[in-house]
Amino acid sequence: MVIQNLGKGQEELREAVREHYAATARSVSEGTPAGCCDADGDPLAIANYDPNALTDLPRDAVLASLGCGNPTALAELAPGETVLDLGSGGGIDVLLSAKRVGPTGYVYGLDMTDEMLELAEKNRKAAGIDNVQFLKGHIEAIPLPDNSVDVLISNCVINLSGDKDTVLREAFRVLRPGGRFAVSDIVIQGKLVPAVRHSLEAWSACVAGALTDADYREKLAAAGFHDIDLEVTSRYQAEDFFSGGCCGDASGASCCGESADLSALSDLQDAAGQIVSSFIRARKP
Repeated sequence: MVIQNLGKGQEELREAVREHYAATARSVSEGTPAGCCDADGDPLAIANYDPNALTDLPRDAVLASLGCGNPTALAELAPGETVLDLGSGGGIDVLLSAKRVGPTGYVYGLDMTDEMLELAEKNRKAAGIDNVQFLKGHIEAIPLPDNSVDVLISNCVINLSGDKDTVLREAFRVLRPGGRFAVSDIVIQGKLVPAVRHSLEAWSACVAGALTDADYREKLAAAGFHDIDLEVTSRYQAEDFFSGGCCGDASGASCCGESADLSALSDLQDAAGQIVSSFIRARKP
């Protein structure tokens, strides 16, 4: 599916993303890992985590992992802090954060997809964690007061928004003075092929909406953030996102794309711009 003007197709874009992740939540509830999987049937995304940190988590929280990094570790969370996870999905980063901030801290998970919220709440109860609340809403309109959180994390979600300037302004608003922005996200070094940029499937696969590293810095600064830093944590080939298959391929080589038509763009995209996962740090003064 192609949309000619993403600015006029916000609801169409949001609905495509919502349905993609609703389907993922339903699959996880049926025992199928989200995203790509390795030879053992585990999501490739969990390679970003210390295996020991996952042992006490519900299996469905692990199976629902769709991130491109591990912001819970890179954010250096401290006991007593209040954390917000934008696009919390099945809850893996919320539950890990809750353990890091301890009983005197608190963690909010924000998601727009009912199926993911239901899955996350089920995982919270299974984990026996009480210092957590999952909220329904959009990351462009965070349902929390000004200056209410110490750390804002997100794992491969901000790229899915069609209005990143508003997302970053909202992030700045809810952070307390001195608060930290600590996000893993897909970033483009170079440019995206126009056909990729205007594909809804490529948006859902976390590619078409990705910012360049320069644009990310510029938008964070415009929102008011200081001490901005982007650190590349992984590099990908376009075929990792645009292949048609996913779990069931024991090599784990194919990944998130749903449309076979996108696979023809892989070589062209690799020549135009490098797709990377970055850890993005910034601070509210």
